[in-house]
Amino acid sequence: MDIQQAKQQVKDTIEAYLAHDGSGEPLLARSQQRPIFLVGAPGIGKTAIMAQIADELDLGLVSYSMTHHTRQSALGLPFITHQEYEGYAYDASEYTMSEIIDSVYQCMRDTGHERGILFLDEINCVSETLYPSMLQFLQFKTFGRHEVPEGWIVVTAGNPPEYNRSVHEFDIVTLDRVKRIAVEPDFGAWKAYALAKGTHPAVLTFLETKKDRFYSIRTTLDGKEFVTARGWDDLSDIIRAYEALGKDVDEALISHYVQDPKIAGEFAAYYDLFNKYRDDYRVEDILAGQAPEEVRIRAQEASFDERLSLIGLLLDSLEPAFRDIMFKTDVLLAVRDALRLVKERTQGGEAPLDVLQDIISQRQSAFEALTSSGAVKKERRARAREEIATLEQFSSEAAGAAEDPEGQLASLEEMFARRADMDKAVAEQEARLQAAFGFLEQAFGDAQEMLIFVTELTQRTPSARYIAQYGSDAYFQHNQPMILSDSHRRLRSLVEELEL
Repeated sequence: MDIQQAKQQVKDTIEAYLAHDGSGEPLLARSQQRPIFLVGAPGIGKTAIMAQIADELDLGLVSYSMTHHTRQSALGLPFITHQEYEGYAYDASEYTMSEIIDSVYQCMRDTGHERGILFLDEINCVSETLYPSMLQFLQFKTFGRHEVPEGWIVVTAGNPPEYNRSVHEFDIVTLDRVKRIAVEPDFGAWKAYALAKGTHPAVLTFLETKKDRFYSIRTTLDGKEFVTARGWDDLSDIIRAYEALGKDVDEALISHYVQDPKIAGEFAAYYDLFNKYRDDYRVEDILAGQAPEEVRIRAQEASFDERLSLIGLLLDSLEPAFRDIMFKTDVLLAVRDALRLVKERTQGGEAPLDVLQDIISQRQSAFEALTSSGAVKKERRARAREEIATLEQFSSEAAGAAEDPEGQLASLEEMFARRADMDKAVAEQEARLQAAFGFLEQAFGDAQEMLIFVTELTQRTPSARYIAQYGSDAYFQHNQPMILSDSHRRLRSLVEELEL
């Protein structure tokens, strides 16, 4: 199965392991909760999906690469204890708590998550001295005498033997005690993740036309030459950073992430061509509705690969505003909920600003837990930070505007109304979107280029959320071949208007 199917399998399994019946008993006894064993080629996203699952299920996450562990760090250090039985005194060996188990308790203390995922990567590459203890762990979920805490699910991962000479192949007895999920590289599954993340359009359009370059591992006289999903993902991030800093992206940089000289050279040439398209097509002029006639003619006469690059450039230029508008919308929804709570508790006799400060304190504590958790995306942390800053600003301004509770509440409502006015930003983005559709329609009509553009808008998380929230006449006019799914319709109905 591909990585997205594997993710759903893992997610469903974790939810089943954590579920309880009406009497509070687990649906599956702890002894029946087999550790999950993801096995697949390196760099296809096994580690990445664990962070996604922990974030989506609001669980703690402790992640370890087992190749870094010795028997002592996994089991703990030995010490002598003095024991006595019916008058007979003797010394016995005990072990301190395993570093791995201790990390789980540390995560619980730092984040407040009482339930979580203990993810052990490269589980089948442990040292010879640790291997027997690892088999015991898979069966009993213990290191030495220390058990994984209740509510923590064990997920492991490893590579097949053909990718790693240090792999220990599990015997049937061991495999019969784990839930084995085999994962294969798949560009389509990775693309869904890449679109949601905002992967650089040069990476996406290159791989769209050369899918056989997505994943490759081969042995040559000079050693291993390879390119993986992780490599493309990291390359996208470094390109974004270099572009922001005005630094050159060259073949030497690319080869650090795409470790196959032929493919690295191909992408370096394509990246230069992609940037030439950015200049030649004057993308910002297109989105301003001011594209010169010669640009439209060039697009009509271009090869399909070049047209695909142009679509990627248009989407990449539109995406920042989609993200910004939805970021502000999410913050406003959170602030609105806080102010509704202030209004509700004020009716019970509490002072508005006292209630608001109490809410700010609670959210500050939650933010600190988010910050210490490695399972939370930076976008979510940024949103939490902005929510707190906005509430603090409201509190400060309301305190200076009025002394009586009624005046303070009115001031809070007025500030929210001003902040919640998104009409200008939405109108500007709709005009840019309309211009993009207009150019594509003039250049290609309703051919496959238009279908690709509409499909990408639907699949990319920022644009899909924006359209579901604010609508888009330009989008709905051109999406007749692929009407929004019921899930998108439900998303729009669930998001309430921004008002107190």
